[in-house]
Amino acid sequence: MTTASTAQPTASQPLPPTDAKERVSQWMKQLQDKICQALESTDGAGKFQQDEWEREEGGGGRSRVIREGNVLEQGGVNFSEVWGSHLPPSILTQRPEAAGHKFYATGTSMVLHPRNPYVPTVHLNYRYFEAGPVWWFGGGIDLTPYYPFAEDAAHFHKTLKQACDNHHPEYYPVFKRWCDEYFYLKHRQETRGVGGIFFDYQDGREGQLYRGPQTDSSAAVYSNQLGHQPPRSWEEIFAFVRDCGEAFLPSYLPIVDRRRNMEYGDRERNFQLYRRGRYVEFNLVYDRGTIFGLQTNGRTESILMSLPPLVRWEYGYAPEPNTPEAELYETFLKPQDWANWKS
Repeated sequence: MTTASTAQPTASQPLPPTDAKERVSQWMKQLQDKICQALESTDGAGKFQQDEWEREEGGGGRSRVIREGNVLEQGGVNFSEVWGSHLPPSILTQRPEAAGHKFYATGTSMVLHPRNPYVPTVHLNYRYFEAGPVWWFGGGIDLTPYYPFAEDAAHFHKTLKQACDNHHPEYYPVFKRWCDEYFYLKHRQETRGVGGIFFDYQDGREGQLYRGPQTDSSAAVYSNQLGHQPPRSWEEIFAFVRDCGEAFLPSYLPIVDRRRNMEYGDRERNFQLYRRGRYVEFNLVYDRGTIFGLQTNGRTESILMSLPPLVRWEYGYAPEPNTPEAELYETFLKPQDWANWKS
């Protein structure tokens, strides 16, 4: 295959290994395999259907979708590996030095929409990018509950914090705040869920851990207080990303096991469908992966796989006071220190 041209080192950014693309691609596919196998075992009925595809400009992927299972109403776990000559505006805005170079991008993404409203939706995405002298890792994972269970949010965050702490004591504090910032619906003035971790443009250069667009956000302020961080090697960042990917199953499956058999009725189902609308709004308006995929002529079916199978909107909805739905809005849709949550 023909991929991006060989990157040249810069004074501030080290050169990745010559086999970087092959190693990351292999791990991304292994992550997809491991997640799909575990989810099929947990669900007990649903099976993933694989759809392999090719991109005309270069590359392709394999999309796997599960439907109508015991636990999962619908879910998708995608792997993609694409390359080409023309970078989309969303990349050039952030890294103009990549202009004029061929690019390579690979990643694994996942969104699960459970049937039971007491089981939260979960999203994962890890990716790697090269273009000439530029390379970076990005990604994250976040949890979107429909009903408020503090022990679930705390377990999810504590598991992710441990994965982060194994590599850098400030990864979790910065990337947790970055996640709260990224998965925020400005037009609704609420977070999508209880967050998790999110990071982007992690390329080994010395400087701030936070490399997002908002200079006055909580993540930016915290990162600035830490000062410049020393350079990190490609190997160090790749090891961190791998551990984050491996943290998904222990962070999420115990929550599924706790909630999957809880009884629910029309009220809970209707609220779940209403809150799924927020998921649609975020993915179509703000999500970088969706925007990048559409701007690079990616496979539309795979890009929009993240959308739920059923959803509803309701004009002027407000939860009744002193209900679980109200607690979700009052506590769970605002940033909290879940890793240190005390019941």
